[in-house]
Amino acid sequence: MEEQGLSLWIYVGVLTVMLVGALQRALPPHISSEPALVAWLWAFWPSTLLLLTLTLVLAWWLVSTRTSQTTLLAPEGRAICITGCDSGFGKAAAKRLDALGFKVFATVMDLSGEGAMELRSACSSKLNLLQVDITQPQQIQHMLLAIKTELGLKGLWGLVNNAGVCVNFGDAELSLMSTYRGCMEVNFFGSLSITKMLLPLLRQTRGRIVTISSPAGDQPFPCLAAYGASKAALNLLINTLRHELEPWGVQVSTILPSSYRTGQSSNKEYWRRQQDHLLHNLCPALLEDYGEDYLAETRDLFQDHARNAAEDLSPVVDAIVQALLSPQPRVRYYAGPGVGFMYFISSYLPYRFSDTFLQKIFVKKKLMPQALRRQSGLGLHAIINNNNNNNNNNDEKKSEQ
Repeated sequence: MEEQGLSLWIYVGVLTVMLVGALQRALPPHISSEPALVAWLWAFWPSTLLLLTLTLVLAWWLVSTRTSQTTLLAPEGRAICITGCDSGFGKAAAKRLDALGFKVFATVMDLSGEGAMELRSACSSKLNLLQVDITQPQQIQHMLLAIKTELGLKGLWGLVNNAGVCVNFGDAELSLMSTYRGCMEVNFFGSLSITKMLLPLLRQTRGRIVTISSPAGDQPFPCLAAYGASKAALNLLINTLRHELEPWGVQVSTILPSSYRTGQSSNKEYWRRQQDHLLHNLCPALLEDYGEDYLAETRDLFQDHARNAAEDLSPVVDAIVQALLSPQPRVRYYAGPGVGFMYFISSYLPYRFSDTFLQKIFVKKKLMPQALRRQSGLGLHAIINNNNNNNNNNDEKKSEQ
């Protein structure tokens, strides 16, 4: 209810601003100045009140149509494939979808791993665990054959593209080319490969494609260039598929989660390894320009951000269920606190506001790169020397007099 109330006031604010702007453009120039506009609105307050009331009603209708609870489709008899179920969103979603009655094909990197064992013990006998690295076409082909063998003539109702990696660490210039390629290989090419492979089965049922992406694919988060670029490519791909698959009856949705504690994000050793890997692979000149203390601060900021991330994954899992079972699924689901508000700021406010907002909610760098600190120090030193020279010159002039 709180999110619905916030959305309502956002709609009211946006529509009111649009209304006032329209009035200013519609009125003659000698009336449209701000004091005159206020006087005009006061003089014609019944009409103004009516317009504001209509704005409120329209905003309420928009919010209610977006948040109204419709009757969901029955999950029984529907088959779902979800990738990346070793941990995080994938594992939580596999459990929920299995409990709802779906026939779930869950891919994991390791069939003997902790995540796979937990799914075996927690889920029903309908769950099928498949070992798949989505960057390996041969393994995807084996997965397709296994799904076809299990389903027979039936198609696949849904694909949940969840598998992904976030190995980004540091500024765009500091990020290794192998990091850029690694993110693209998993987040973009892996999701593309598995989607293309399963599309014939999805078209057969006029089913659903649900992709877990990230706001980093739309917003310029500091120190997330490699990860964000891969998600931006994925977002465009999925949006293009949404248009192309509409004649086939396949509905496509993207889920944009807020910050959650998943995978190794809360593991200090993981971030230490990331820093060590970067230190050993950066060229000495670049490391000299930025400084080891600058990298250490970035590591600490990532650790702190991960430690403060939400642990309850249910908003994302709820969005997955809605996207799979709603008769009219949304194009985008903002899953978690603050995501919708962030997109509102980036869509309607100047860049300086959205940039400040991103810096406040993500890594808040305090250290400047080492080279800039040196330049700043040299600049200060030059100013001091210049002042000293001026003082000496003044003293000499006085002595001559």
